[in-house]
Amino acid sequence: MKGSTNYHADFSITRSNFEDEWLKNQVETKEYSSKSEVVNDLIRQARKQQAQVDWLRAKIEKAEASGFTQKGKEEILAKSKSLLNG
Repeated sequence: MKGSTNYHADFSITRSNFEDEWLKNQVETKEYSSKSEVVNDLIRQARKQQAQVDWLRAKIEKAEASGFTQKGKEEILAKSKSLLNG
């Protein structure tokens, strides 16, 4: 499928009964049409969140390198998270 962006790979995921029940509930409440759709959405959300973390990390590293602050990235990140979480 050279050049195709719609390639789908199948694979198996082992999950607990609790996790499987949660997935089934998402489908039963018509939030999603299949468990696969739920998993794909969770992956999209995780990738988006990782992109946001990467962006923030890059901003922190740039600020540190500029000499703008004497605080370390861990301290800045912790403060940012506390402000975001209230």
